[in-house]
Amino acid sequence: MKIARYLYQKQIRYGIVRGNVIHPISGSLYETWEEAGEPVVAGDVQLLAPLIPNKLIGIGLNYAAHAEETGKPIPDEPMMFMISPTAVIGPEASIVLPNVDDRIDHEAELAVVIGKRGKNIPAERAADYILGYTCANDVSNRVLQKKDGQFTRAKSFDSFKPLGPVIETELDPSDLEVVCRVNGDVRQKGRTSDLIHSVPELIAHISSVFPLEPGDVILTGTPSGVGPLSPGDQVEVEVEGIGVLTNRVLGPLDDMAL
Repeated sequence: MKIARYLYQKQIRYGIVRGNVIHPISGSLYETWEEAGEPVVAGDVQLLAPLIPNKLIGIGLNYAAHAEETGKPIPDEPMMFMISPTAVIGPEASIVLPNVDDRIDHEAELAVVIGKRGKNIPAERAADYILGYTCANDVSNRVLQKKDGQFTRAKSFDSFKPLGPVIETELDPSDLEVVCRVNGDVRQKGRTSDLIHSVPELIAHISSVFPLEPGDVILTGTPSGVGPLSPGDQVEVEVEGIGVLTNRVLGPLDDMAL
């Protein structure tokens, strides 16, 4: 089941996507809901980020090939960091580069959406706490990442966390293709079967530190091939079984002109 968050007739709603039609729902996405209201054609709505996360948790160096390209050792346990949820944007929204001097990279990722509160969750029960999955682009300022020695500022600028286009609730995350294309050229291609720490292991590890709650999002790491973005680029993140998340890239002066 694919769940979309969208703007239609000045109202933000959730709906179930079936083919080219979105069926509105009422109630809580994390508790009980039902279909209610007239279906709408997907082309008539503005798709938004499928949620604004409660907490946004990143995982670094979770593919061996990516760790190798950065010249860093593979972590013995998941390398966690926090990102501001205010960085989230949706499909077709613009990634705005704060400057054109720093190297700012794309990172295609599978994102996990938590659906139920849990603390100290065993890995074998992790699926019980997952609402679904979406695509993410973990846009990162490499200059600030190196300067700060940690990731929060480098990854939390407005527009640096595209999510979407939908939440897919019926998906096995163990072996999915993750692809990034920039201007139609493939930059990244990997499979979640190559994750150093699997989705259940990530949930177990994170929830041993603090509770996971409905609406939390975990970015699971990126394959090798990360590269810089430039104003005018169109970047696509595609995760098998979910869809394609597309965003254009603007420079700071472009943003001021909007």
